[in-house]
Amino acid sequence: MNEVLLRSLTPSVLGVLVRRGADFAAAEDAVQDALVEAVRTWQADPPRDPKGWLVTVAWRKFLDATRADVARRRREDRLDAERGSPSDRDADPSPGPAAAVDDTLQLYFLCAHPSLTPSSAVALTLRAVGGLTTRQIARAYLVPEATMAQRISRAKRTVSGVRFDRPGDVATVLRVLYLVFNEGYSGEVDLAAEAIRLARQLAASIDHPEVAGLLALMLLHHARRAARTASDGALVPLAEQDRGRWDGRLIAEGTSILQSALARDRLGEFQAQAAIAALHADAPTTEETDWVQIVEWYDELARLTDSPIVLLNRAVAVGEADGPRAGLAALATLDDSLPRHTAVAAYLHERDGDPVTAARLYVEAAERAPTLAERDHLTRQAARLNTRRGR
Repeated sequence: MNEVLLRSLTPSVLGVLVRRGADFAAAEDAVQDALVEAVRTWQADPPRDPKGWLVTVAWRKFLDATRADVARRRREDRLDAERGSPSDRDADPSPGPAAAVDDTLQLYFLCAHPSLTPSSAVALTLRAVGGLTTRQIARAYLVPEATMAQRISRAKRTVSGVRFDRPGDVATVLRVLYLVFNEGYSGEVDLAAEAIRLARQLAASIDHPEVAGLLALMLLHHARRAARTASDGALVPLAEQDRGRWDGRLIAEGTSILQSALARDRLGEFQAQAAIAALHADAPTTEETDWVQIVEWYDELARLTDSPIVLLNRAVAVGEADGPRAGLAALATLDDSLPRHTAVAAYLHERDGDPVTAARLYVEAAERAPTLAERDHLTRQAARLNTRRGR
């Protein structure tokens, strides 16, 4: 049974049910039931037309659930009056291949509706477009399944009254996908790989340079994944990574996609981020990195986003391009309560030849670290400097 195929068919099957008049929440439940049935039966008896099979089973599941509920029966009667006889509506899909109508893009927009919180939009996207089960999503986000089920149910109720053909905001969809990507790998679901798969789907559905920019950014970051952690799980900073472990195929693909997007001269924040990632990926060593150009791209990114986090990362790049004191001067203009501000200050002070201040700041940064891996890394940096001073 091909799980990847099942997940890739999910949005188009869901779209068929919604276009037939099914409520989004009920349609999504029916599609999930059909996917469970497919997992149970396809291995022994795979269908010739997988999409047609899923549409047929999901539509039957939807009708069964509708008839079992009095309120839904009344809604069905109203639909019958508006659209023709019950026999027309209840009919199974015609034999043969299912219609090649791709509703993926509309589903992306629906799941990234502005009325949803980011966490709800991510969960709904993974379920309705990604085809993941509630249990898989819950395990990936390390929350109880009941908690995730409630989150998804609330999200589905929120978007149930939204028209399916309403234009959506591409920027919102991209932010949701980037949130998924940044969750990385946890449990049985590789969310970084899943985000790349969904971004490829989106890129096939819409011709937009920022969609290409996000896909390029994901590929370039994902190419360095194997080198980011040591065998014991410890974080490995970019300067210490074994670049021979970077995935050259993904780097080449990401760079090619980025170049095509930039050639359209409609710069956006994801293209700018991808350009920075491409410069890192292109450099044989940290010392040979084109830091001056990276600073220029951070200037463009700051203009596009007005983000203090971008300015924080720019301070690091300035420290590499113009020296640590220039980096510290850039850092001094920023709010010291920013996440990672203290860690950046520690790094720049170490580069400036002040290990005492650097060690103290590494300890402070470790106390504020958002993850255990980052805390351990910063603690080791402080211990390294203190040991060196002791000697």
